[in-house]
Amino acid sequence: MVHVVSQENATWQGQVTWLDEKKTLNFRSMLELIKLMDAAMEEKKKLL
Repeated sequence: MVHVVSQENATWQGQVTWLDEKKTLNFRSMLELIKLMDAAMEEKKKLL
């Protein structure tokens, strides 16, 4: 789940929550959000 808190400097800031792990991290830019999501997907691929 992605919760956008604000938008500054043409990018988003907010929180991303992994519902299956009940883990929440803050992100400061859209690029940081994409990197967090990509890392999560890579981790899931290793478990399969």
